[in-house]
Amino acid sequence: MTFTSDVLSLEIDGPVATLWLNRPEARNALGRDFWRDLPRAAAVLEEDRRVRVVVLAARGRDFTVGLDLKELGGALGGEGRDAPSKASANHATYRAVREMQDAVSSLSNLRTPVLAAVHGYCLGGGIDLVTACDVRLATTTSVFSVRETKVAIVADLGTLQRLPRVIGAGHVAELAYTGKDISGERAAAIGLVNHAVGETPEEVLEATYALAREIAANSPLAVEGTKAVLRANDGATIDEGLEFVARWNTMFLASNDLREAMTAFLERRAPKFTGD
Repeated sequence: MTFTSDVLSLEIDGPVATLWLNRPEARNALGRDFWRDLPRAAAVLEEDRRVRVVVLAARGRDFTVGLDLKELGGALGGEGRDAPSKASANHATYRAVREMQDAVSSLSNLRTPVLAAVHGYCLGGGIDLVTACDVRLATTTSVFSVRETKVAIVADLGTLQRLPRVIGAGHVAELAYTGKDISGERAAAIGLVNHAVGETPEEVLEATYALAREIAANSPLAVEGTKAVLRANDGATIDEGLEFVARWNTMFLASNDLREAMTAFLERRAPKFTGD
């Protein structure tokens, strides 16, 4: 399956794929094309069994300045709709929000780990995107902001649902209520990002790719299963989580990858996993 887009680009290098936000002239503002094309890109990545890790990165000076309010603001506010009633206009707004929510969720729903490499601004919708990723790295000079309250919006694309699973409740409340900017260094200190690395996009990308290669060297079946189990733990009791992993391993434990791991151990060499 091929993928083309005016605002996203996809590169696959062995087991690591990079999904680029590729609208640098607009500082990667998230407009209609982005929300349409992100699920399409996710579908391509999900189908390609060569891909073991996905890196989300951005071209240009910023990761993203968030929602393209010039393009989408009026539509989300229900303006300019040729609708027979306010109820119809409201329903159209609801559908638009749900479609954008589903686009963000297409990232978190990928079977593979998704690593975000952030530089420059990561505002508003950018927080929705990176909290849908499994791991986040950023430059020390990155700027993060849950910006919505500053533009009279309640964040509605996943930040208020996913961010509390990443950082503490007090930090969530402070960022969401104030809309303030924080640096990559503070983002690392509160756990929003795993590591704050250097000051340039090249430095954070290098660190992200190193982590991606480390993950990709493991059994893809085991990594995929680990992500599935971690997701299944959300909202589950410990016993429910244990039942899920028992069922998962009942299906997948007897793999060629496990046999290869045991053989490589006995032969004192690095294993070569195939995902079978």
